[in-house]
Amino acid sequence: MKAKKIIYTLALGAVLGLSSCGSDFLGTPTDSRVELDTTDKLRMLLASSYPNYNYAWPCELMSDNMEDNNAPDADGLRYNLSAYDRGDEEMFRWQVCLSNTSADSPSGIWESNYNAIAGANAVLEVLDEWEAKGPLDATQRAVKGEALMIRSYCHFMLAQIFCHPYRGDVNNESLLGIPYIKKPEKTVKPNYQRGTLKETYDNIRADLEAALPLIDNSLYEIPKYHFNKTAADAYAARFYLFTREYDKCLQYCNNAFGGENVDPAIYMSTIFQNLGNFYYIYDFGKFNQGSDKARNFMLIATYSQAWRHFAASSRFGVIRDALNSTIHGSSPSWSRFQWRLTNGKGSTFVMHPCFNGSCGSNGKSEYGSYFAGNISEQFEYTDKVAGIGYTHVTRSEFTGEEILFTRAEAKLFLGDIQGAVNDISIWEKSRRNCPGAEGSEDMFVDLTIDNIREFYVENDPGYGIAKTINIDQICPSKWSISGNDALAVLQCIQHFRRIEMIHTGMRWFDIKRFGLEFDRKIGKDEMDHLGVFDERKAIQIPAEIVAAGMQSNPRPSVEDTKVTPPSAYEAVSK
Repeated sequence: MKAKKIIYTLALGAVLGLSSCGSDFLGTPTDSRVELDTTDKLRMLLASSYPNYNYAWPCELMSDNMEDNNAPDADGLRYNLSAYDRGDEEMFRWQVCLSNTSADSPSGIWESNYNAIAGANAVLEVLDEWEAKGPLDATQRAVKGEALMIRSYCHFMLAQIFCHPYRGDVNNESLLGIPYIKKPEKTVKPNYQRGTLKETYDNIRADLEAALPLIDNSLYEIPKYHFNKTAADAYAARFYLFTREYDKCLQYCNNAFGGENVDPAIYMSTIFQNLGNFYYIYDFGKFNQGSDKARNFMLIATYSQAWRHFAASSRFGVIRDALNSTIHGSSPSWSRFQWRLTNGKGSTFVMHPCFNGSCGSNGKSEYGSYFAGNISEQFEYTDKVAGIGYTHVTRSEFTGEEILFTRAEAKLFLGDIQGAVNDISIWEKSRRNCPGAEGSEDMFVDLTIDNIREFYVENDPGYGIAKTINIDQICPSKWSISGNDALAVLQCIQHFRRIEMIHTGMRWFDIKRFGLEFDRKIGKDEMDHLGVFDERKAIQIPAEIVAAGMQSNPRPSVEDTKVTPPSAYEAVSK
């Protein structure tokens, strides 16, 4: 059997050394590629075959979690602040990102995921050859499961970013997918076809379902840095939520928690019990990103400067309506929980208690951007004297909180309204443990169907918290909901998900699958509208990929998106 080999890098030093002793040169192997001829080598390759670029920042910029400080506020005030880079403005405007190809850009996301897919395919090709000669052993089957899971997950995330949301088999036939790569590339400048979104999801599903029974935690020294069994179940739950297969979604949520009778409260964050031990904003990140934390089902280390975009620029940020609908927002439970500013103005505001002390701000109070500790940076020095190195953000890619909200949504669409309320209540009550909430039990109200309906349906909370949900128009399903009680609980779920998952990029995917629409103020006198079926919800394929021959995503005409701004940007919030 010919041993498979994979090229990692071109050793320039070997070329430069041609003038040295001829016998030394002749005695050096001419092929310095790694031979994938043992199971251990396959495992090592897979360990580096996870995407290391971060989709959080561009997805947050496009979502309703961010606003423009250079646009006039309700009082007509505006500023002249600079973005971190030109790419930020392009993404905020839902334009093609031409100015940034870093780890926090569509180009970086595309490259990173397909690099990870290439590693998984190299492993799978070897395993297929071995399996043709006889059954794989237990370790090799587990390796195959991890490789299939990586390939499925990376294509799934590429589809969330560069395609429209899943719209059911019939609608997906007319929508563009992304190239689904199943074999290592062996030609120069191959011509890949995107295919349909249905074909993309069919392949994602096939790999996911083939991988699930093969995952074995005994393969890993630190399971949470890999697709361990819990993470695999969590990914399956996310997949089936997005495809609206709620029965399967509920099954895998329960599997991720260890069974339907296991109390998910043990998987909620305990950071609020440790605030006294934190001084710097990155202390929160270190705690949140710990592999010893029960809430973290899988961690992915990424190269990212997302925290610097928040901390070094005040143009785009969590401000105004975005702030009041997330970090400073009220809810049926904590609408009476108020905080007093210490800026001498003595003003009060309602703030979700889980952000007590775990968010920082950049700039003055009137225009500063708030950011949570979950995006904090870890810096890897390559030269401490020169102060240079690499910026990292570790993603908690799958968490107990996400799966709890996923389960609540599945229960709701399966007809268990009270079960959904019970799940979101677990999350809400876990957030009452922060020091700032001590002695303030009377400020909280337990969630009920009645107070949820009153807050989200009977009394509009304002700030864009309760946007019209068009999920049935986006993706028709045999499971649908009606009536104010169910609709209100769905609003509550999407609202709490938005708060919990701020800065992760997941809000953008919820905007797409729920069919949410909103207006966006840009600069002095521009306003743009993102519609229910807006073509810009599928981020444009990177320009260099389009230039190489890949079919681009269609784009609407300018006239289809622009709206007339109200005079001096009249207040649109309560």
